[in-house]
This record gives sequence, structure tokens and C-alpha cells, in this order.
Amino acid sequence: MEKSESTKIDAVETNKEKKGKAPLLGTAAPAIVAAVAHDGHAKGGGAKRGIAIFDLILRIAAFASALGATVAMATTEETLPFFTQFFQFEASYDDLPAFTFFVVGMGIVVAYLVLSVPFSIVCIVRPHAVVPRLLLIIFDTVIIALATSAAASSAAIVYLAHNGNQDANWLAICQQFGDFCQRASGAVVASFVTVVLLILMVVLSASALRRH
Repeated sequence: MEKSESTKIDAVETNKEKKGKAPLLGTAAPAIVAAVAHDGHAKGGGAKRGIAIFDLILRIAAFASALGATVAMATTEETLPFFTQFFQFEASYDDLPAFTFFVVGMGIVVAYLVLSVPFSIVCIVRPHAVVPRLLLIIFDTVIIALATSAAASSAAIVYLAHNGNQDANWLAICQQFGDFCQRASGAVVASFVTVVLLILMVVLSASALRRH
């Protein structure tokens, strides 16, 4: 009889101990879930901050290429060493409307990239901010259209300058104005590099928003 009573007492004590431990487990579970959620939030913020830093680097590189393209085209000018009594053979970027549009358009791209740097820095400081990234996507897309149109129109003129057009009786002028064509071609190449960098920036911003 004594053994059976002691067994019952131990069983009762064991049940009480279990009941006493249950609230502790119930309290610990939400804390564990919160810790896991906070860890995932921190990892997501780190990835977005990395994307924002890379976006800033691309933005600076795009600014450099756009500025180089603008300066190269704006200083494109050549005068041949021979002339006649009535004519002087000279070629300048402002003789062609497409090149003038190129200088103006790429100048706007340069100004925009400078103004967009603070927004990119905000995305680094506050990686979970949505509005700055959304604004960058919208305006980057508009600037891509402007830069692409400027680069494409000038590329067509550079092609004609190098190859001419026999059907329209347009002669290739790059045999005479070699330096002029070389600088114009370099400016066009730099503008297309700018377009590629801008597209990469839009893709990065969209990827960061998708992770939100």
C-alpha cells in the first residue's frame, strides 16, 4: 500500500511540474518567432543596401560616360588646311541638328544623374524605403528614352558620315574629316554605354522593390 501511495504522489507532482512549465514554453515561442522574423528582416535590409550601393556606383559610372559623351560631341570640330577664295571647308557638331540634339539631350542626362545621387544615398541609408526607389525607376526610364533617342539619331549620322549613301548621292566625309568623325563616333559609343548602365539601374531598383 505504501508503494502505491508513493507512486500516486510522484505522478501528481509530475503533472504539476508539467503544468508549471507549460506557460514558460508558451512565452518562449513568440520570442523565438520574433527573433527569426527580425533576423530575416535584417538579412533583407542588407541585400537591399547592397543593391543600393551598387546602384550608386553604376550611377556615378553613367554620369562619367554621359559627361564624356557630351563634352566630346560639343568639342567636335575640324577645319581642313586648304580653302578657296570663297569657301573654307569646316565641319562642326552644330552644323547637324542630330548632333545638336545629342549635346542637349546628353546634357540633360548628366544633370539628372547628378540630381538623382541624393535619392540613391537615401536608399542606402534607408534600404526599406519604397518611394525613393519608385521615383528613381520612373525618372530613370524617362532618361533612358531620351538618351537612347539622342544616341540612335547621332549613330545614324555617324554611319552616313563613314559610309555615305550612293542612292541619295551622299558622300562619305570621314575620309576628309577624320578627326571630326573619330570624336563623334567616340561620343556615340559613350552614350550607348550610358544607356546600358541606366537599364541596369532600372533592373536593380525593380529587383529591390520586388524584395519588399
